[in-house]
Amino acid sequence: MPAMMTTPKVDEARPTREMLLAMFRETASEVVEKNFGEVAESTVISELTIDSLGILEVIGSLERRLRIQIPDESLSNIRTVRDLLDEVERRIG
Repeated sequence: MPAMMTTPKVDEARPTREMLLAMFRETASEVVEKNFGEVAESTVISELTIDSLGILEVIGSLERRLRIQIPDESLSNIRTVRDLLDEVERRIG
């Protein structure tokens, strides 16, 4: 029997807001190799010392994990972690 993953698959259950925030923290930490475990939804993404390519990598990783697509035109409206999570939730359905 395969090992259980800590993050549920999207088709098993819709991720909670806290799960999405945890995914963001984990993904950002992996991309930048810095601990983002204390990042809150109100955090302004530009203050996280992640360059634009890094942010795109974080978003791409979230898209793959959650099997969603965030259109490029939506990215310009994302300023805070909350904005990103709101957009992710809209795409999950």
